[in-house]
Amino acid sequence: MTGIICSGFGGQGVLTMGLILANTAMLVGNEVTWIPSYGAEMRGGTANCSVKISKNPIASPYVNKIDVLIAMNEPSLNRFESQVVPGGTIILNTSIVKQKVSRTDVKVVEVAANDIAAELNNLRAVNLIVLGTFVAVTDVITKKDMSDGILKYFEGRNIDHDLNIKAYEKGYEAGEAQKG
Repeated sequence: MTGIICSGFGGQGVLTMGLILANTAMLVGNEVTWIPSYGAEMRGGTANCSVKISKNPIASPYVNKIDVLIAMNEPSLNRFESQVVPGGTIILNTSIVKQKVSRTDVKVVEVAANDIAAELNNLRAVNLIVLGTFVAVTDVITKKDMSDGILKYFEGRNIDHDLNIKAYEKGYEAGEAQKG
């Protein structure tokens, strides 16, 4: 079972990122839970979601032990860093998070997601970039399955699907460069 927390400011696509991850995991036959949490302000306030993915039934939807933390801002890192299991992974959006992880018993993966999104002229795709990084550094979902999941999630919407996949691919490349 993998426990994941996606956290950041409202408006960064944090809840959507978790939902795409959960939907994709479910489409490929996993058991999943997705629980959103956000402040009253919504856009600009705090937002996070917990996602559990397992091959077996999940007894409790709450993520008590974080295997992967996706921190899109510094308050998210401050709030959840101590809850990541030893040997877990912390993915940082270094376009916003300038603070360093204080722990030495976790793997730290950095991706300048906002910078990459700006290069692509697709600022709404920051979450897809981070999803690409997540897929590259974990073995939770395959690269192709996530690509298919992203297309399925946005199916029927009037958006540039190729640009979304390009953003996902750029994030994947950033993660691949740090795999070890």
